[in-house]
Amino acid sequence: MSIEPTCCKHSSKSPAERRHERVRNSIIAAAEKMFAREGELAVSMRRLAEETDYSPAALYKYFGSKAEVFNAVRESFFERLLARMEKAKDQGDAEQVCRATARAYIATALENPGTYLMAYSSWSDYLPQPEDSFGNQAAAQLEAIIAAGVDSGSFRQQDISLAGKTIWAAVHGLTSLLIQIHELGSGVDGSEGYTPEQMIEFHINFLIQGLKYGA
Repeated sequence: MSIEPTCCKHSSKSPAERRHERVRNSIIAAAEKMFAREGELAVSMRRLAEETDYSPAALYKYFGSKAEVFNAVRESFFERLLARMEKAKDQGDAEQVCRATARAYIATALENPGTYLMAYSSWSDYLPQPEDSFGNQAAAQLEAIIAAGVDSGSFRQQDISLAGKTIWAAVHGLTSLLIQIHELGSGVDGSEGYTPEQMIEFHINFLIQGLKYGA
């Protein structure tokens, strides 16, 4: 799967479509700023209307609910991640690609930590995504990487879908903790200190060994 370059996507749209996209992006940007300032509870359709100087009726032309706004933020994260996953595919064998993919996920999240936290903060309101959503494409690509490793003998035989969800959950958990807990690398008594890079490297090694065990 390849991501169409932004310039190509832009040039193929009509002026009305480009305006619609600009307004959607401005609403998303306003939601991200509100989330960063005041947290999830502050983000409501009424507050978004006030923040963007749109009437509530105009706002609903672009997003039908707060959940749709949060889903748009989530999709923007996965769109950026997919572009990096495409580059990770050139890293070598399945193990190297899996490592590069995990690092791509973490790096993409840490670039915009507030946006990343917002993307996952309203999961209870998560809306089902179409099959071609960026989130579903990223999940499918991760499963394809694991399946390639199984086929080549690098990874053991296993439930590919379960393995993909487990890898995602584990990397997401570490990423969220790295963002939210600044002293994550400290020991229980604060005497041991590990850098984020040390924790990331150990975490990825641990996950890869789980995929390989018994291979």
